[in-house]
Amino acid sequence: MVVEPASPGGAARARSRSEKTADSRLLILDAAVACLVEDGYAAASTLAVQARAGVSRGRLLHHFPSRAELLVAATAHLSTTQLSEVRRRAATLMHDEPTGRERVDRAVDLMWTTFQEPPFWAAMELWTAARTDPDLRTALRGEERRLRAAIAAVADEIWGPEIAGAPGYADLTELLFTSMRGVALVYAFEDRPAATDPHLGLWKRVAARMLALDSQG
Repeated sequence: MVVEPASPGGAARARSRSEKTADSRLLILDAAVACLVEDGYAAASTLAVQARAGVSRGRLLHHFPSRAELLVAATAHLSTTQLSEVRRRAATLMHDEPTGRERVDRAVDLMWTTFQEPPFWAAMELWTAARTDPDLRTALRGEERRLRAAIAAVADEIWGPEIAGAPGYADLTELLFTSMRGVALVYAFEDRPAATDPHLGLWKRVAARMLALDSQG
């Protein structure tokens, strides 16, 4: 049997279709993120996302059959992008390889900044809505586990192998994550600089104690 070689034109058309599909998916995700962050969960309907993305109804439903899947995927997309940015910031912040208390203080500062950014507020919109939306809750549960694992991996890079290997590190990062999330919610209605929050100094002191770094510079 003679197998005819694929025509260059056919391969180009296949690549073009694949690229268009990827582009339209990204357009939809970006539009969903914008709706969720700017207008909140209630206003982030599939029709609003479709209009903002400029795609057909069929195209949107092809990628995301339900609103819950769409908004969870949008939040994951935003968070993944943000984690790459946090890695970049961490590399800049830790370029001189600080150790001891200095590294802890910088790591706490960087962690806290992530709780004032769009991924956090998008997640808050979904978590709140999930309380009364079982479809959203189901879609969100699996993605949350994946995202927490990704966040933990980035956190380990920020703190560095020496601190990440310390006995109290796992408890500390869980405590900081939970505490920062709770404090950050206040900024939904407080108009003050998060960088001056009184908890920031407390977190740094607690971190030093839990990691037994009080005697280090």
